[in-house]
Amino acid sequence: MATTDRPRAKRKPGRPKGYEKLRSTILNEAELAFAEHGFAGARVRDIAAAADVNPALIRYYFGSKQELFDEVFRRRGGEISGARHVLLDRLLDGNVKPSVEDIIRAYLQPQWDIKQSGSGGAAFVRLQARLHAEPEEHALRLRSEVYDASVKRYIQALSEELPDIPKNILSIRMAFLVGTYLFMLNDLGRLNDLTDGQIGTLQDHDMLDQLVRFLAAGITAPA
Repeated sequence: MATTDRPRAKRKPGRPKGYEKLRSTILNEAELAFAEHGFAGARVRDIAAAADVNPALIRYYFGSKQELFDEVFRRRGGEISGARHVLLDRLLDGNVKPSVEDIIRAYLQPQWDIKQSGSGGAAFVRLQARLHAEPEEHALRLRSEVYDASVKRYIQALSEELPDIPKNILSIRMAFLVGTYLFMLNDLGRLNDLTDGQIGTLQDHDMLDQLVRFLAAGITAPA
């Protein structure tokens, strides 16, 4: 019996082999470029050259430069926010009621870990500081999208631990906390200026301990 060959379906366009690795490479190079030059100064063609890809490929997979920047921020910011949720869950599910210092440390630790994770993590911290200094509406929406859910959970946890301090005051102090730790992560050299170089002998965990104690004192100050 004769058979008829069915026409082969055309292959649909999709992700090439090694897409995830390529995507990660592009995001890594974009992260470094945005941290070094800011959004306006970073150029897609330079990012493409560093990633060894055609600029058109970046546009194809990420769209505009703004969309590439947003994806860079969401990637690492999402890791930080997710880790904060996990650490807070552990604190709240434990047998011992967490202290204010425990809560603050859980909030800061993921950011501290990113800073120490290598050149990409350090670059993201610089990029993050740039974005936090930018009042533009899009930057505000992006920060809100990535961080607000975790920040609000920590404010609630602090509110339950400090019932005598109004929640709106704790929210303001949480904003102070964010500004303080971002400055400290980006300008440790200033500490050496003020201490004649002595602070350079502190280990990373000692620095975090000092920061947690300082911020806890501010959070718990009488309203």
